[in-house]
Amino acid sequence: MAHEHLHFKEDLAAERTHGKQIRVSMALLGTMAGGMLLINSGIARLIYGPTSFSTEFLAMLAAVLLGSPIILHAIKCLIKKEAHMDLLVALAIIAAFATQNYVTAGAVAFFMLLSELIESRTALGARASIESLIRLTPTKAYLVDEQGGEREVKVSSLKPGDCIRIRPGDNIPADGDVIKGLSSVNEATITGESLPVDKVPGMSVFAGTSNLTGVLDVTVTKAGKDTTLGKVQSLIMQAEQTKIPIMRIIDRYVTWYTPTILMVAGIVLFFTSDANKGIAILVIACPCALILATPTAMVAAISASARLGVLIKNVADLEIAGRMTALVFDKTGTVTTGRLYVTKLTPAENIEPAELLTVAASAEQMSKHPAARALHEVAKEANLLLRATDNFQETPGKGVTALIDSSKITVGRDTFLKENNVDVANVPDPGLHEEQGFSTLYVAKDGKCMGWIGLQDKTRPEASEAVRELRDIGVKRMTMLTGDRDEVANRVAGELGFTDVKAQCLPTDKLAIVEQIKRDGHTVAVVGDGINDAPALAAGDLGIAMGAAGSDVAINSASIALMSDDLRRLPFLVRLSRRTRGVITQNLAFGIMFVVLGIAAAAVWPETTAGQARGEATRWLPVYAAVLHFLGTLIVVFNSARLVRYGEELHHEPQEV
Repeated sequence: MAHEHLHFKEDLAAERTHGKQIRVSMALLGTMAGGMLLINSGIARLIYGPTSFSTEFLAMLAAVLLGSPIILHAIKCLIKKEAHMDLLVALAIIAAFATQNYVTAGAVAFFMLLSELIESRTALGARASIESLIRLTPTKAYLVDEQGGEREVKVSSLKPGDCIRIRPGDNIPADGDVIKGLSSVNEATITGESLPVDKVPGMSVFAGTSNLTGVLDVTVTKAGKDTTLGKVQSLIMQAEQTKIPIMRIIDRYVTWYTPTILMVAGIVLFFTSDANKGIAILVIACPCALILATPTAMVAAISASARLGVLIKNVADLEIAGRMTALVFDKTGTVTTGRLYVTKLTPAENIEPAELLTVAASAEQMSKHPAARALHEVAKEANLLLRATDNFQETPGKGVTALIDSSKITVGRDTFLKENNVDVANVPDPGLHEEQGFSTLYVAKDGKCMGWIGLQDKTRPEASEAVRELRDIGVKRMTMLTGDRDEVANRVAGELGFTDVKAQCLPTDKLAIVEQIKRDGHTVAVVGDGINDAPALAAGDLGIAMGAAGSDVAINSASIALMSDDLRRLPFLVRLSRRTRGVITQNLAFGIMFVVLGIAAAAVWPETTAGQARGEATRWLPVYAAVLHFLGTLIVVFNSARLVRYGEELHHEPQEV
């Protein structure tokens, strides 16, 4: 029932957007019709003269058709006691109409309506792109029963535990775990990664992603609004409704703007007695460029970041990202892969490395421990055939025992082998390697040590590049925190170029370190996986969760969620923030300059020129003001639109593996 309610709300939202699009299209048709009347008025002026009935009637009809929507909207705003830019334009149109300057009234209304239509289309385009996320989830799914048969059901009826079948070319209807099948899945809508991801049983898939090659049977884990896609959509909608400080400042002073402009127009009218100048000032002072300066840039920036899988909950957080001077990284799962890899085999005398690995991987094949997975993967890569086991037993945190071909196999730390009366003195001491950050597993057969296997958690291939870029763009301090041993922490820090590293940290220690860096005067961003780093993420000026796709904890605990594990998104985020701030500054500077210079030009515009009577020189001044206003709006919109494609090279650049 809850899912049906969600889809009803989504359908309603989409229906409202569609309705707005229809209304905007109708307004555009009305504006074009009014524009044609103005053109016909100009043609009639050439044929019948400027004072003919046809000329005046067509111009008046155009002024009424084009000016009515603006005047009615201004009246509604006055009734609601809301300040709106249409009030200035409405006064300008009424003044032009009252002085029987119908062409001016119509032309002013025409260009103002075009400006507002561009603004509306921009907002609707952003909304439509967000709602396109909803449409990525199909409305139908194929439910698989216990006998392997399937039937078509509504996606809104899916619930956790259901088994669904996804064919090649289908969009995935819910989050889930693959239980059968092999395929490649395009996850660009969630993670921003352009390369497809191979899916095998045991791996997760996300709603809204595209199944490309094979058939997958998936057990549903999340459906409807609880899916990763649902959370992505709600985050973008949430970000759209937030404001950065500069937007709040504009809102605070907008109520003073209209009276000030009316006063300026009144002063000019008093000293010049030229109504055209007063009308032109009202038109040119309409603050479209100022009002659009920040929202258009923020919408474009959110669009650019979402395309790359960087989800920003509050646009104010994007502003903070550009000002941060210190970054605090968690180690495991953030700058490292969070997975163990076999990096060294040290067999005892007369033991082949392949035999050592085969025995260890066979004994560990029933275990879910990360070390066991690392052994399985390297054995698979070496095409080793694992042997059958009996009497498997696992001692958490220590090791495993099993019978293979009637021989007792023991795999684990040296202390675990000693507890099982195994002497490890016949193999080389791994002490030096452990100092270099290795973890070691000893392998014994029938009480005799066969050797040891070294494992490491590797750093992410793009991590050193990301750290270098962050330094280059001015992040002064980068700290790595970890609960691991000093040896492991120093090895990782050395590989990545961290000069500040803290090992053996508990969550409370991480929190204290973040707070100390803030007291040192830094604006701090904390980067972690969001699971055991929640206190530190919350303590930073900015919390950034890595690899948030599918993780409720990561999405909810941080200010910004990186849906993929690509650390290159961090310097992109900083650069995007600074570029957005630069674009907003450009827009605001242009908007202020446009209004000030426009008012000044209208005030000093010559009232007479050679061969013209008084007032004739300013007859078309309001029309010029309307055209300039329209061009000013276009400049701001297109200047902000440059941000939409920012970072596009990352989207198409394959990540190293």
